[in-house]
Amino acid sequence: MAQQQQISLPAKLINGGIAGIVGVTCVFPIDLAKTRLQNQRSGQQLYKNMMDCLIKTVKSEGYFGMYRGAAVNLTLVTPEKAIKLAANDFFRHRLSKDGGRLTVFKEMLAGCCAGMCQVVITTPMEMLKIQLQDAGRLAAQQRMAPSVATTLKMGGTSAVLSRSYNSSPAPQVTRVSATQITRELLRTKGVTGLYRGLGATLMRDIPFSVLYFPLFAHLHQLGQRSSEDPSVPFYWSFMSGCLAGSMAAVAVSPCDVVKTRLQSLNKGANEETYNGVVDCVRKILRKEGPGAFLKGAGCRALVIAPLFGIVQVVYFVGVGDFLLGYTPYNIYSA
Repeated sequence: MAQQQQISLPAKLINGGIAGIVGVTCVFPIDLAKTRLQNQRSGQQLYKNMMDCLIKTVKSEGYFGMYRGAAVNLTLVTPEKAIKLAANDFFRHRLSKDGGRLTVFKEMLAGCCAGMCQVVITTPMEMLKIQLQDAGRLAAQQRMAPSVATTLKMGGTSAVLSRSYNSSPAPQVTRVSATQITRELLRTKGVTGLYRGLGATLMRDIPFSVLYFPLFAHLHQLGQRSSEDPSVPFYWSFMSGCLAGSMAAVAVSPCDVVKTRLQSLNKGANEETYNGVVDCVRKILRKEGPGAFLKGAGCRALVIAPLFGIVQVVYFVGVGDFLLGYTPYNIYSA
């Protein structure tokens, strides 16, 4: 069993990468709407809901405006999803005794460790993605109030980081690449600039993994044909991934709102800055009320459900195993 686990690791990495790319491509516009809904403040609402956000985005930025920041995700989602799934598999295997079934606590512990591992990639990926996704919202805010300049509140000014948000008689979303933002952050803030909001990312991803992986494992087990035949139809893997993903996503949605606010370097007019997680939570509660922590929760559920459904189908079908010539096997059969 240990040898099989070791041999199959490259296949698991390929599975996670392929699934992440396919999933992100399908749901990225909804993720963009989520980011913009989470960042807009009460009294400055440009978008009523997800559909209103997507329609206005297409009108003002074109069809590909819905995919701003997608290149960052498509580049980094492969190592992110691969690390997340492979780490969970690794820790489940290590925590099991002689291939025995894991207790719920150990399943949650394995998920916790997987969530901690993935933030190495997730934090900078989300950091860059959010800057690109939110550019259109800030430009639209300027068009509604062109006399009010959008300001950069990050402890200094930067031509590159503020390029997408400058004021003009008819503000447009100036194209700025993730590479330019990365270079500027490294120059002005160092490596820590890419890991802004790390605490909030851990606060979101660890509980998500703690909830998701055990829930998925138990839902998936319900689809086994019999004790003698532990195989599960692919559609059951998809449904299990969708249900577990959406439930875990909604549960940690307040943490996602805090993370998005903290990682947004550029603020519109009259939008406050935050000094850490506690300060962010306090200001949101005082100025926007508890309901603000559920902004974009529906969008996040719509993003995570099909994303993890696709991930689990690719993972359990064993695309990576097939490409490498291995025999697919069920990681949860132990």
